[in-house]
Amino acid sequence: MDRANRSAPAPMGLACVAALLAGMVATLWSSALPAQVLLWALLVLGLAAWRVPSRARWIGAGLAGVTWAGLHATWSLGAQLPVAWEGREVTVTGRVVGLPEPQARRTRFLFRVDDEGRQPAPLQGRLLRLAWYDEFGATEPGPRTQLGAGERWRLRVRVRAPRGLANPGGVDTERYAAAQRISAMGYVRDAAVAERLSPAAGIDGWRSRMSARIADQVPDRHARFVQALALGDTRGLDDRDWQVLRATGLTHLIAISGFHVGMVAGACALAAAGLWWLGPALARHVPRPQAAGAAALVSALGYAAVAGFALPTVRTVLMIAVVVLARLARRHIRLVDTLALAMLAVLLFDPLSLLAAGFWLSFGGVAWLAWCLPSSLHWAKAFLPAQGVATVGLLPFTAVLFGQASLAGPLANLLAIPWWSLVVVPLSLVGTGLEALLPGTGSWAWRAASGCFAPSWQLFERVAQHPYALWWLPESPAWALWLALAGGFWLLLPRGVPGKSLALLLWLPLLWPDRERPREGEVELVVIDVGQGLSALVRTANHALLFDAGPAVEEGFDAGERAVVPALRALGVPRLHALVVSHGDNDHAGGVEAVRASLPVRTVLAPPGSPVDTHAACIAGASWHWDGVRFRFLHPGLHFPYLGNEASCVLKVETPHGGLLLPGDIGAVIERGLVHHDADALRADVVVLPHHGSAGSSDPAFVAATSPRLVLNASGAGNRFGHPRADVVARWRRRGAEVLDTQFGGALRVWLGANGLQVRERRHDQARWWDAVRRQQAGGLSYRLEEGRPDAPED
Repeated sequence: MDRANRSAPAPMGLACVAALLAGMVATLWSSALPAQVLLWALLVLGLAAWRVPSRARWIGAGLAGVTWAGLHATWSLGAQLPVAWEGREVTVTGRVVGLPEPQARRTRFLFRVDDEGRQPAPLQGRLLRLAWYDEFGATEPGPRTQLGAGERWRLRVRVRAPRGLANPGGVDTERYAAAQRISAMGYVRDAAVAERLSPAAGIDGWRSRMSARIADQVPDRHARFVQALALGDTRGLDDRDWQVLRATGLTHLIAISGFHVGMVAGACALAAAGLWWLGPALARHVPRPQAAGAAALVSALGYAAVAGFALPTVRTVLMIAVVVLARLARRHIRLVDTLALAMLAVLLFDPLSLLAAGFWLSFGGVAWLAWCLPSSLHWAKAFLPAQGVATVGLLPFTAVLFGQASLAGPLANLLAIPWWSLVVVPLSLVGTGLEALLPGTGSWAWRAASGCFAPSWQLFERVAQHPYALWWLPESPAWALWLALAGGFWLLLPRGVPGKSLALLLWLPLLWPDRERPREGEVELVVIDVGQGLSALVRTANHALLFDAGPAVEEGFDAGERAVVPALRALGVPRLHALVVSHGDNDHAGGVEAVRASLPVRTVLAPPGSPVDTHAACIAGASWHWDGVRFRFLHPGLHFPYLGNEASCVLKVETPHGGLLLPGDIGAVIERGLVHHDADALRADVVVLPHHGSAGSSDPAFVAATSPRLVLNASGAGNRFGHPRADVVARWRRRGAEVLDTQFGGALRVWLGANGLQVRERRHDQARWWDAVRRQQAGGLSYRLEEGRPDAPED
């Protein structure tokens, strides 16, 4: 028994922490969650097995990880807005959390509702993600500009459950909301009744005031980077800035990072040790090592607070705390044990942090360095090897999490890490410290930081313009990540290990995944989830055509940039051979410019007279062949006037295995005209629903002429138009067609080829537990569709 106890892994050792992590990953990436009663019972069993000293102790830790993560996930979902409250207007009071994000026509912010009985019951104490828009037609920003961090407000808001788009390469809004415990999303409904109840308070209010001082006292255009490096305030960075940072692999440095926190802690520890060296009498009260450790921990904690306790900073603070406690206990502790204890603390406190990219990049990077670099290696000699280890070790994570790899990153980091971390960041912090103690004395340091930052940024902007600076990677299967990590492990083994060149083969499924392109004579159709709008990719063996590009609105959402371009890159589409803009309405043409700016487009086609800048017009009778597939336009005719929806391009795609029909937003009048002119040309196996399923489309004669097996619709969840109409959906179903919609299924992929008609729904194919609310909403909305929604207006 004693021998078994001695061989048992330590309860907080690496083996048990790894098992805990694996159990949590297995739960958080599952499609459903067990019942809460079962989770509690298994948690008790797992904790008991974890406590008993045996060789199988790690099994108990793994079971505890499964159940503890499951309980947190259940609580997060349980806190989300019930379906019955969808779209309600409520009055709430609470506090602004974090720093509001002002934009051209709106301000986005987090809002913590007060936890008291006068608040709406489902929202008491909950965190909301809100937007405050300017009044329609207003020429000047409204009262939203008065919104400040840490302030208490009374607001009238319209709320809905968290939801977003579901596309290859897209941001998963539901996952983000579940991880951040966001209960509802919405917008301020009536600005006239908005009332500030109390001024800014807390660390967020201080950060906001200090950020404003930097903007006032640093006149040049690089003040936004000083704000980011000193306070973690990245609100001033625009899309162009983030593109440069991604292309150069420097996103981890531009805000307060774990490395910066460690650097500040080390500097404060050295300062405390120097003070004790100058005053030896101080050691009579507090030994010098303890004083240095306390200074490191306090400074790290304060700097992390300034950053809003971002995950990389929390990880560094925890690691510093572990080292300080070990020093106080006069015990030696290895770096890997420090990392394991810090990870244990994060996982026990917030298992849902596993859903954030920061967890994997932060802990993964340190883990690779701890395993590969000997602790005895001097930091100056370790700098270059550390860059190589980080590049190889973190590439699989960046490829999976962001779908990209910065080829310029390793070289850019060689310059940015020492220059920004040892020059720009200290100057930024000196300015912040002086300004906090004596207002008006920190501007010189902030300006010096901006001046030192400027030359390096100009260099990185030029580097980012190189066509090979950033490599966009197609979406790969989940198992490719683990193969690539195994390949990285193999590559980073000691030099004498044979066969390292073979390890590169394990990277192939990640870097060059199967793009599932159709073969000769086959076609693929992808209806991208763009909300209330349309964008569809038609792909043959060697060509790609995009039909529409989704909506774009002044408030900052551009489906071309946020949904279409990421989806095309994730699907492995490097260029478009044709872009067809069915007509000039915003919900179809809004994202065109973003697509054209991001990808090479050979030809742009639109109906004659449309406001879209085109190379050619789509005219009935025009046709061409790609890879054994015929494309031809059925509408509009040569002299047909531009009438908006009714002038939409109607594209027919024909293969030896069947046809596709994309009719844009044509209405019943045009549909009947097409049936009268050539009903046989309308026959198709797959049809994109005309005009999103509005009441003025899908004429019975048109439905009969097409007689599809599958109908795909693009509409926004809970859209105000009531699309698709229940009677329209029923009309297609009576003809034997299956009807799928992006608002419930996400992006819809269809293959038409030798293997027949195959379809895949994004939300069904990659179902996760955080989609449970969306599935519940889908059930409710489907029921309402069957009942009909006659009160919803048409667009």
